[in-house]
Amino acid sequence: MNSSSSVVAVLGGGAAGFFGAIACAEANPQLTVILIEKTGKLLSKVRVSGGGRCNVTHACFSPAQLVQHYPRGGKQLKEPFKQFGAQDTVQWFERRGVQLKTEADGRMFPTTDSSETIAQCLLEAARQAGVKIWNNTAAEELTPLPEGGFSLRLTGTHAQELVVNKLLIATGGVPKSEGYNWLRALGHSVAEPVPSLFTFNVPESPLRELMGVSVPHARVVLAGSTLSYEGPLLVTHWGVSGPAVLKLSAWGSRLLHELNYTGTALVSWVPTHTEEKLRQWLHEFRAQNGRKVVQSNPLFGLPQRLWRTLTDQAGVIDETRWSELAAKVQNRLIENLLRMPLAVRGKTTFKEEFVTCGGILLAEVNMKTMASRLIPDLYFAGEVLDIDGITGGFNFQAAWTTGYLAGQAMAYTQQEQG
Repeated sequence: MNSSSSVVAVLGGGAAGFFGAIACAEANPQLTVILIEKTGKLLSKVRVSGGGRCNVTHACFSPAQLVQHYPRGGKQLKEPFKQFGAQDTVQWFERRGVQLKTEADGRMFPTTDSSETIAQCLLEAARQAGVKIWNNTAAEELTPLPEGGFSLRLTGTHAQELVVNKLLIATGGVPKSEGYNWLRALGHSVAEPVPSLFTFNVPESPLRELMGVSVPHARVVLAGSTLSYEGPLLVTHWGVSGPAVLKLSAWGSRLLHELNYTGTALVSWVPTHTEEKLRQWLHEFRAQNGRKVVQSNPLFGLPQRLWRTLTDQAGVIDETRWSELAAKVQNRLIENLLRMPLAVRGKTTFKEEFVTCGGILLAEVNMKTMASRLIPDLYFAGEVLDIDGITGGFNFQAAWTTGYLAGQAMAYTQQEQG
């Protein structure tokens, strides 16, 4: 078949699907590239990401460092990130008139602070590249053809039998295992999906009256495991949230799933202090500030309401001065500062930014081209793969990278055959 009559289909109208379709169409203008989305919404995750600002990527321009932010898939992404990394993403958008800015924590957003800027950029790039976008159209059946390519039975607005030479699956992660059955039917193996990036429910939390209180630097440890993460922590009406909790949930998603989201989270409000260092510091502080009332003078920059709760929990009585503080009460306060136990009883998904770990096993994918090792002419990109990152733009970066590599590979293998 000549490349002039070659058709490439992309299933999924999200970040990875758009990037793959654009990369393919731009690399080989002779191709007919069709992006197929089963709903009426395009780029819906792009639009809600980062509170409507779209956290496009992270200012982490070394592949070796970038891969450290992926609980699953990091090792396999090292080579792909050398081909198309965070710097390439920044330049890709800049070439299309979209400037990105870096925030203090490394997250990168459009300077407009509007996710619509990113969505419109992708839509316009697809239009200019000649990508056909078929909304409200579902691929009900995929049949690999003996001579190569696929027959797709489409329903909805563009209902038809469509024969394509190459197929990119970028349908995203799904929360339930049966959502992958259509890919298992093709012969691929799937790592069972479980939630990642969630907050902890703590119904009996001693902090429950402190909703909205946050600290810029805390450490959260899952008791009985090696899981630990440091970062900002937010007290919510249902428990605890913030980057420290979300990132811990990503690294511990499989273990937490096995534990049925129950366990004990130990919070250190002073993560830069060891117990020995903290005791020494308090010893010196008491010697110099013995007349100060414990409860009304928060230490370590902690919010007054949080300090009051920590001291209450330790048994500090109103108006007690540091010089009057009993040793056993000080020991309880030290314990609360270093290892405050919170009984986790469930999880809450973080806003609309639902992320699953799980998906197509990476061993079955050529990570240089994102091509299936099992089925000719089949490619994967985005969260349908067993790849997931922590918060901060890393999941989008994996989508841009895998989409771009798949699109390029489909374009060039098609040209070689044409």
